[in-house]
Amino acid sequence: MKLNEIRDNEGASKDRIRVGRGIGSGKGKTGGRGVKGQKARSGVAINGFEGGQMPIYRRLPKRGFNNIFASEYVVVSLGRIQTAIDAKKLDASATIDAAALKAAGVIRRAKDGVRILADGELKAKVAFEVAGASKPAIEKIEKAGGSIKLLAVAAEAAE
Repeated sequence: MKLNEIRDNEGASKDRIRVGRGIGSGKGKTGGRGVKGQKARSGVAINGFEGGQMPIYRRLPKRGFNNIFASEYVVVSLGRIQTAIDAKKLDASATIDAAALKAAGVIRRAKDGVRILADGELKAKVAFEVAGASKPAIEKIEKAGGSIKLLAVAAEAAE
């Protein structure tokens, strides 16, 4: 086999259909666009238009509010951390913070900080330095003999 003999399998790619090239081609005249009207023309943008009826986005009430200043934390469960410790990706004797979790591949990016949740069990005695943690997670960490230090970033946001 030579490089110049390499080709796609039979039927792997279809030829482009040239529309609007005469009635005899089968794709002529209207060119697959149906007949007349706004959608047969070019430059149509009518998403959300319901034919003059009040559109659904106006019929439904506005609700809620999106705080653009809210902190977005990466949530990590205790079970996930224990799995990483068992797999020797995390060092239980060292302090576990966002950088350590990222290096171990537990999280992709730290965003505004890491928040620990209580899912799963923690057997190792570990010192944490994170932006936040749930009350049950703090209890589980202390029960396992570990400690947790919440960073100032989370404390400022709470005020």
